[in-house]
Amino acid sequence: MNNYHYLISSLPALALTWGKDAAAPSELRKEIFEGCGKHDRGLFKWIEYAFDSEKLGPHLYRAALKHRNAFIREYLRFDLNLRNAKVAYLNKSLGREPGKDVIGIDGGEFEEAAEVSEALGCGDILEREEKLDGIIWKKAEELTEHDYFNVNVLLCYLVKLHIIERWYVLDPEKGAALFKSLVDEVRGTFGGIDMQDYMQTTKRRKTE
Repeated sequence: MNNYHYLISSLPALALTWGKDAAAPSELRKEIFEGCGKHDRGLFKWIEYAFDSEKLGPHLYRAALKHRNAFIREYLRFDLNLRNAKVAYLNKSLGREPGKDVIGIDGGEFEEAAEVSEALGCGDILEREEKLDGIIWKKAEELTEHDYFNVNVLLCYLVKLHIIERWYVLDPEKGAALFKSLVDEVRGTFGGIDMQDYMQTTKRRKTE
């Protein structure tokens, strides 16, 4: 049996502003995987898939929405709605067909829709990503509001580590590198979208 109390108590509290002098997210992830059994590691893989654009797709979401674990089921439902909201926003911005590249699975009510829409409307791409990360972070915490020392707390922790990691691995002095990583992420998630076209369209809309 996993000693959740010991493992969770030994992990440092996370924050969106995770400094370079803090523990590397990859090391903390390794500690969690090594501290748990095969069954829990199987659950952790679902969070890894949620942050891997090559793994995402209708099949994964359909399976996740039927999962017995409540955190996996509800987090992937949220992730589905979030990704479809991003695609819908880009489709509208670029004048594409409204349903193009949208995953045709009903994710139910999207409580964060208004907040996500506001974040997507930010002209500053870095501010936009920070706001979206904040929404994801808050959702993960809400899903574990009544959990303390169980596997769901670790699943939430892994979500936060993924959010922190993409900022942690970049040199904060190189804004161009960060911008490129965000563009690459969008390209990976929404294949076929011309980011140069998107940026030109966004700039034009701001001057109208």
